[in-house]
Amino acid sequence: MNVIKVSATDSTNLHLKRMLQESILEDYTVIVAETQQQGRGQGGSQWTTESGKNLTFSVLKHFKNFHVKDKFLISMAVSLAIYKALRAIQIPDLSIKWPNDILSGTRKLCGILIENTLKGSQLKLSIIGIGININQKAFDSLPNATSLTLISGKTYDLETLLMDILLELKRQLALLEEHSVTALEKEYQQLLFKKGELAVYNINGRQVEGIIRGVTKEGRLLLELGTQGVVSYGLKEIGYCL
Repeated sequence: MNVIKVSATDSTNLHLKRMLQESILEDYTVIVAETQQQGRGQGGSQWTTESGKNLTFSVLKHFKNFHVKDKFLISMAVSLAIYKALRAIQIPDLSIKWPNDILSGTRKLCGILIENTLKGSQLKLSIIGIGININQKAFDSLPNATSLTLISGKTYDLETLLMDILLELKRQLALLEEHSVTALEKEYQQLLFKKGELAVYNINGRQVEGIIRGVTKEGRLLLELGTQGVVSYGLKEIGYCL
């Protein structure tokens, strides 16, 4: 594992992409930045954090014989890796908010942005961008955000936590390469935020009550809508009303 630290960059995903264009990089090359000036989240959202207080990093993962139809398994594996690493340090009330945000209670701790490179029907590599709020204490413009220190009252060593997360990430991604995905899929489904609960969602500008029943292999959210039965939704088709 090759961990490269930089003081500042536009985004660790973009930084890693530029490095790939210039040279061949080994599996699990990691870029860690103290400051991200243009950090990105799902759906083009911005990921803004206080310099030196959090973990913002990207991981390069090469794949062999990995079909593009299975790409959501990567999201599942990464989500579970973060979940398990945080559970190991006793962060309470953790869940996975579809597709791959990590929450404590109803507040966001971690965002994940995975960008894949395809060749025909094969997925060749992934750049896995991860942002975790660690020691930051104020999120003025992000009322639904929280951090490990706000939850526990402790201050965390970023280096130690990074290595714990990377080791867990390697363990979870190894399951994909070994095609041992049944337990991984089951655990991801069990940890879904609001699964089995009646809650309100934003669908096409309307607020609708529904119950999350799971996620398809392609990564679509399964929502039970009363007499309509179970309907599947993609990332840009539905939103949570928290």
